Amino acid sequence: MYRAPLKDLQFVLHDLIGDADLQACRELGDYSADLADSVLGEAGRFAESVLDPLYRTGDRDGAKWTPEGVITPPGYKDAYTQFVEAGWPSLAHSTEFGGQGMPRVLATAVEEIWTSANCAFKLCPMLTHSAIEALEQVGTPGQQQTYLPKMISGEWTGTMNLTEPQAGSDLAQVRTRAVPEGDRFRLFGQKIFITYGEHDFTSNIVHLVLARIDGAPGGVKGISLFVVPKFLPRADGSPGERNDVHCISIEHKLGIHASPTCVMAYGQKDGAIGYLVGEANAGLKHMFIMMNAARLAVGLEGYALAERAFQQAADWARTRVQGKPPVAAASGPAPIIHHPDVKRMLLTMKSHTEAMRALALYAAYLLDLGERHPDKELAQGAEARAALLIPIVKGWSTESGIALTSLGIQVHGGMGYVEETGAAQPYRDVRISSIYEGTTGIQANDLLNRKLARDQGATINSLLAEATHELEAIQSTDANVRATKASALEALATTRRAAVGVLKSMTSAPADAYAVSIPFLKLCGFALGGWLLAKSAAIAERKLAEGASDKQFLAGKIASARFYADHILPETLGLARVVEGGAGSVVETDAELI
Repeated sequence: MYRAPLKDLQFVLHDLIGDADLQACRELGDYSADLADSVLGEAGRFAESVLDPLYRTGDRDGAKWTPEGVITPPGYKDAYTQFVEAGWPSLAHSTEFGGQGMPRVLATAVEEIWTSANCAFKLCPMLTHSAIEALEQVGTPGQQQTYLPKMISGEWTGTMNLTEPQAGSDLAQVRTRAVPEGDRFRLFGQKIFITYGEHDFTSNIVHLVLARIDGAPGGVKGISLFVVPKFLPRADGSPGERNDVHCISIEHKLGIHASPTCVMAYGQKDGAIGYLVGEANAGLKHMFIMMNAARLAVGLEGYALAERAFQQAADWARTRVQGKPPVAAASGPAPIIHHPDVKRMLLTMKSHTEAMRALALYAAYLLDLGERHPDKELAQGAEARAALLIPIVKGWSTESGIALTSLGIQVHGGMGYVEETGAAQPYRDVRISSIYEGTTGIQANDLLNRKLARDQGATINSLLAEATHELEAIQSTDANVRATKASALEALATTRRAAVGVLKSMTSAPADAYAVSIPFLKLCGFALGGWLLAKSAAIAERKLAEGASDKQFLAGKIASARFYADHILPETLGLARVVEGGAGSVVETDAELI
């Protein structure tokens, strides 16, 4: 049974990140710590009582394709109705179109809860959120009035239609055609891997589709973005005529079985009617609005499913009696949580998850400041820093989530390998997260090319310098906190040296930089996670000295940070060695020898 980690979410939001700068944003004037805690509490109750009970059954039953449409597993449609009635889809969206206007960082914390409780369910509102962002930023006023109120309320859902069978991640190969017809277009083509492209939750589905207008340039310069509803809206806003877009099959997947991954056909008859969103031939630029929102949301899947796996593994370890642990107090068989290696595995899961959570919420907080803070210089710096962090959050967290959910199976031993315990499901579910919305390689290349090289390392150097300054300022009498601080500072210095080398390679030998791009991305994630956990330990020490009541939770924060410093941060030294000297064995090896 999943339990929302409310204490840790509240600690990160209020103690580690803080609320002051959010409250300085005029649009967030009503936001407060008490309001955030109330929202998190309600989200936890909904997740535990409505979404979590469907997690296993949805995996077992899966979504089903029929000629009339996709049928979601029993209970999912009712859960979505309750989700909408409770107002959850509108949490962080513009009040202009019916949203509640809450900060993105709070919405991200809430989304973690949905993801842990039922990842397959949360994918539907996640993709709708990404489509909403694109329409908010580049849609026409008419498109916004037609679609946003219904999508923000959850009455309608949205999708992203990017890739095609021959294209994969190479969008330059998109072939879907858009034929002009007055003020609209008719689309012809096929899209694959469309999450919730068809379902039975709502009366309409709004597809955002990449296509090429007849006569447009080849490659990515000729791609445009279109809004293509399943049903064409009538003048009163209700769904009208059925559009020529259909789900012709759904994929059979390793995990997230309750989430339909659809093959969508546009224009099997007269063409699917669509309307241009934004500028013609600027679809790639507009797509990144959707993609960045989705990448942060997918990144949190890594640690949200790791959190679920950790909870299950810890519960198992507390009750599974096996052997006598090698400690003086043990007089006979004991729960396996007392065995040192099981403790090591659980601490790995716990501390690593806490580090990923802290970094993702920090990135979401920066997005809020970048969008809303009245100080323009502060806002621009926050926006640049968030852009730097998003590929790190997405790549590092999802790769780590795969490793941690696998570790959860290991804690269960042989019982983890059989489906009856449920230990394998988070592992199967999270495995896709490092692939979709851009593979880890794509994230790492984005980090190097569009983030580091574009400003010659100014943003990452500023972040590393600020992190170093904050840690150097920590004064502690606790040996665990001091040791954590020292390890985190070493990791930051290691990352700074590696960044200098990568930037030099980007100028003189780009292939060398790309050959070690993923180790560099992971290095950044581990080091920045160490910075945030070291800060967390110092905050916990201070709160304990002030007489805080939740002594066990705060002591646990210090213990997690110390373990992370001792067992996780040393990985930065190995990764730095790869970044600094590992490119040659990749670049110089003939592909025919592989």
